[in-house]
Amino acid sequence: MPWIHILFFASGFPALIYEIVWQRALFSIYGLNIQSVTIVVSAFMLGLGLGSLVGGALSKSARLPPVVWFALAEFGTAAFGVGSLKLFRWIAEFTAGSSTSMTGLAAFLLIIVPTLLMGATLPLLVEHLVRSSQNIGSSVGGLYFANTLGSGVACFVAANVVMRLLGQSGSVRFAASINALVAAGALVYSFHSSHEKEEVPSHKTSMEPSVSQQEDRLLPFALALSCAAFCGFVALSYEIIWYRLLAFAAGDTARVFASLLGSYLLGIALGSRFIERYSRRSHTRQAAVHQLGVVIFGSAIFAFAVAPCWALTLKLASPEGTGGTIWLASLTVTLSVCLGALFFGATFPLIAHVSVDPTGRAGAALSLLYAANIVGSTLGSFVVGFVLMDHLSLFSISLLLLVGSVSFAAVVLVTSGRPTRRLKLEAAFSGAALLLLIIGSKPVLSTIYDRLLFKNQYPKAHFQQVVAGRSGTIGVTPNGVVVGGGVYDGRFNVDLMHDVNSITRPYALSAFHPAPRRVLIIGLGSGSWAQIVVHQPQLEELTVVEINPGYLKLIPQYPAVASLLDNPKVRITIDDGRRWLVRNPEQRFDAIVMNTTFHWRNHASSLLSVDFLRMARQHLNSGGVLFYNTTGSEDVMATGLAAYPYALRFLNCLALSDSPIVFDRSRWKAVLLSYVIDGKRVIDSIDPKQMARLDEVVNIKEDPTGRQPFSIENDGHLRKRLQGRLIITDDNMGVEWR
Repeated sequence: MPWIHILFFASGFPALIYEIVWQRALFSIYGLNIQSVTIVVSAFMLGLGLGSLVGGALSKSARLPPVVWFALAEFGTAAFGVGSLKLFRWIAEFTAGSSTSMTGLAAFLLIIVPTLLMGATLPLLVEHLVRSSQNIGSSVGGLYFANTLGSGVACFVAANVVMRLLGQSGSVRFAASINALVAAGALVYSFHSSHEKEEVPSHKTSMEPSVSQQEDRLLPFALALSCAAFCGFVALSYEIIWYRLLAFAAGDTARVFASLLGSYLLGIALGSRFIERYSRRSHTRQAAVHQLGVVIFGSAIFAFAVAPCWALTLKLASPEGTGGTIWLASLTVTLSVCLGALFFGATFPLIAHVSVDPTGRAGAALSLLYAANIVGSTLGSFVVGFVLMDHLSLFSISLLLLVGSVSFAAVVLVTSGRPTRRLKLEAAFSGAALLLLIIGSKPVLSTIYDRLLFKNQYPKAHFQQVVAGRSGTIGVTPNGVVVGGGVYDGRFNVDLMHDVNSITRPYALSAFHPAPRRVLIIGLGSGSWAQIVVHQPQLEELTVVEINPGYLKLIPQYPAVASLLDNPKVRITIDDGRRWLVRNPEQRFDAIVMNTTFHWRNHASSLLSVDFLRMARQHLNSGGVLFYNTTGSEDVMATGLAAYPYALRFLNCLALSDSPIVFDRSRWKAVLLSYVIDGKRVIDSIDPKQMARLDEVVNIKEDPTGRQPFSIENDGHLRKRLQGRLIITDDNMGVEWR
């Protein structure tokens, strides 16, 4: 591999780490709801697009060689990376509580400088290579291969080593050091090659090629721009779809995202490598344009087939992820992502190969194609992830992408000038294959979430109802089990006598708070906890913040919680819980309640870190209590102890406060006897069995070892037992990467 390709490979490594860390850091500041995610991702992509244009402009400069500009861009990225997280936090203090438009502007301004620098590198290096090779396809393909391969390798290294050992701040420092080394290497390379005089062809002042060049090129530049934009649109759309499906199938962990992205980037790298080699072989431009049409058509077919392939392959695995077949299923998933992305990776270098004149200003022309590709990618993220997923099924979205891709392929094939008779035969064969693919995939995609979650237990195990939208996917089984994002999320049950979902926990609020009048619940879920809290006898007002509006569609359909949405004491806001607290600094509560998801899930640390717990502490009245589900994690409990002076464990939940917590059994029993939900008493005092159950609940035992699930544990025992455990921070992200 030439030295310049090695440098660009190394440059791709920190770029991926920055993307992961910066997006997580911005999400912790501006929230994890779909609006914030769309804004941050779009700002990141648009910065790359602008950088591409800047790189194209600099590639025409005679003041410095392109490789030196590349080195300066790497140095600039390194300098920004070192102080980036501190800068993000500093800006966050000034934008707390801002509107969505201000949030978008702040996110864009925060990352415009580094993304602009990163986006400029490809056009600069293409200009450098084309001056000597006079071959656009091999130059773009080779550089695209090296850079995406570096990013793909970084995904796996970040998931298994860097993020786990270094956390966010250590990871960006590590990335910045690589940028600095790449910059130094580029300067050394430029110095050693400066004595070799490169014969640079004279450049025309206009980007418009001559008539003879147009006839030789065959693919008009306007069509090339359209193809680059649409292929970017499709590639990002499928990345969003695939991540949602894989996260649902595998439990939505940080490593799932990194593994998918790594496989995706490796596929793109291999596709670029194929075009690099193809471009070096002797062929006519007509053949190359035809090859482009075939590649676009292939991307349409294989990308559409990935999701059905997963569903059928995972039939071999068990929902628990055990057994030898899970390795075969995992391998098939990885290979299918690589194969689908391979066609995406081949498309862009091939578009450049058939549309950019290597004897002209190649870097400038390439920058326009690259910018169009990034704009298309940004629109794909917005249109599919933010708009279409709220209105169309997965099958309908995939079908639109398939039809659009096939249409572009047809236009390119017609432009290639191949004999009409051969094109008709190809079209007939392709049409038949498409029809079979669509017909065969529809029933699979219609039940895709059932198949992905229940695997070899489907169709015996299945969902009774699925609500899928831009904020996530929720499934409900026939026995009322709620699955959110592929993970257990509770049941529709408030019956203390038939406690199938540890519903004792929200009833316990009055055991350690004498009069919780104003309560905040972060996370609505099935609504069972909220239904219990809102009927707390002393309660006057309940505020609920939920990130996924899909739950509001389900709750009215289940009698146990159906009245919740009509209760005048309840105010429900669709937002990220952390962002809501930042935007409402004046709000104070007697209790904040969270039935937090599993501590190992992706982004779970945003509600479990010591940083968040201290933020929540500022929203508690004197004597107020933060009560939340630790999902049994001793690290989560230890983190709570580090943030508050007083604590009490109740089952797998933790109660935290600035005041000593007294577990008042007599008060709790009296409150439970007075509890009424929807006109029905929770405890019938004349029923001996129910009174016996009440005594069992109220007389819960103390366990200083933490081994008995149905027990309580006081502050002193907790602090003694949990010494030396990991304290979760926004920076180390708990066990998400462990």
